[in-house]
Order: sequence, then C-alpha cells, then structure tokens
Amino acid sequence: MSISFPPALHAGQRVAIVSPARKISAAELAPAIATLESWGLEVVLGESIAGDHHQFAGDDDLRRRDFQQQLDDPAIRAILCARGGYGTARIVDGLDFTAFAARPKWVAGFSDITVLNSHLLALGHGSIHGVMPVLFHQAGGELALETLRRALFGEAFQPIEAAPHALNRPGTATGALVGGNLSLLQTITGTASQASFAGRILFLEDLDEYLYHIDRMMLHLHRSGQLAGLAGLVVGHFSDMRDNTIPFGSTAWEIIDRYARMYDFPVGYGFPVGHEADNLALTVGQPVTLTVSEAGGRLTA
Repeated sequence: MSISFPPALHAGQRVAIVSPARKISAAELAPAIATLESWGLEVVLGESIAGDHHQFAGDDDLRRRDFQQQLDDPAIRAILCARGGYGTARIVDGLDFTAFAARPKWVAGFSDITVLNSHLLALGHGSIHGVMPVLFHQAGGELALETLRRALFGEAFQPIEAAPHALNRPGTATGALVGGNLSLLQTITGTASQASFAGRILFLEDLDEYLYHIDRMMLHLHRSGQLAGLAGLVVGHFSDMRDNTIPFGSTAWEIIDRYARMYDFPVGYGFPVGHEADNLALTVGQPVTLTVSEAGGRLTA
C-alpha cells in the first residue's frame, strides 16, 4: 500500500487542538497556544478542550463529534491532540475519514494517540508521533518541540541517534515507520486500526507498566505473527516500569530482547522516543533507514 502525506504547514494557516482521550483545560494549554502562534499559526480549540466527563474530555460522543468536525473542516490544516491518557480507541470506529482522504491534514500526538497514528496508516495516510501541547514546555524538551515543528512544516528529517547498547543487534534495514505505544498496539490488534508491520521498521515505547505486562504484550505480538515480517526494531523509552513483590527478573529492554532474538532483524535500543522529555518526532509511514553498529543506532530518511 502506498502512503500519502499531508502538505506541509505554512504561516497563516489554522490548526486545531482537541482532546480525544483524557480531559484538559484551556489554561493548561495557554503556553502551547502561544508557541503555535509564534510559529505563525492560528489556533482553534475544539469542544473537547472544555469537556469534562469523569476522566475523559467529554463523553465519547462529544470527543468523536469534535474530532470529526476538525477532520471535515477544510480550513483546519492540522489536528494536534492535546494529551493522551485513555479514550481514543473508544471513538475511532465512529470517525469518518472520507473528507480527510480527499484533503489530508496532519494529525499529531503519541501515547494513547497511537490508535490514530496506526488507524491512519492502515488507511494509507502518514501522521506524526510527537510531543503533545500539554508537554510542549517540559524541561529538556526543547529539541522534541523543534522536531515537531520541523515535521509539521515539512523541513528535512534530521538523523536520530542512540548510544551503543549491549542488547543492540547490528544490521541495516529500510522500511516505513510504524508503531508507538506498546500497550495500544496490543489493544488494537485484530481491529480496523491495526496497521501491518510487514517490511516496516517498528518503534516501541511505554510508560508505567508492570514488567510482566511488557512480557505479555510482546508475547502477544510474537504469537499473533506481527514480529515475523519486521524489517527492523527501534526501542525507545520504557519509563517508570513497575514490578511485583516477587521480581519478574528482567528489565523491559531485556524482555523485548527475548522476543526480538527469535528473529533476525536489526534492533536498536535507547532511541529518544516516548514518555521522556527527549521525545523526538517521527513521521509514521515515512521510509527510513535503521543502522545499528558498534557506534550505536541511527535513523535516517
């Protein structure tokens, strides 16, 4: 399947901020709005930004309706997801991408937004896995924010590097990027939002999971055949991992290594992607080359 990408943003264009998952306030977004306006963009806040339904940014219908409005509005040239949390999978089946397909626009986010990143790729469209407005100004996140701006405005992809790691498997692979949050990739397996991993470079990250959950999810990807056709694997941040009173006995990266070693694709650990300040933007669906050597890992476009 060929993958299409939206046109680059230009100053003067309008972008929307919505929250398809957890609730947020306009006050929390004020610094991000100021940043987007400094980029020359006009910012529109979706109805979900004021939404409040338990932990969600409005009930499922409100969040779906809001996202649909931004998909359909031709004046909106990008949709930035304000934050993650949980809830995107509850609305994605109710979205109609007909107008979007006729006039694609950037959709950007990560974590729970992996659902949209993958769903769009399954439909043949690229999107951005990158820092979200609620995190625009976290300490140490300056480069992450700059890489998001570069991706939105169509500037050249800068190589992303990772330090050498004992678990790395050397090699070179080329393929389109697919992936995101491991928990969400497992959740959407077998649904319309599952994008093929075959011949592609998978990137993974996760947050606040028990180590045995990581093993269970990797086992699921293995048993469902999704790892078998990978061209390469990029392992990002696995942050704030938890363990039981009786230890699981392996770190998150060691668990991933156990399953990766069942195959022969190159694997690079420690890439700056995920729930840390250095969450560099990746364009899902973009063809890249992964090089893993004694010098470490490197992604180039």
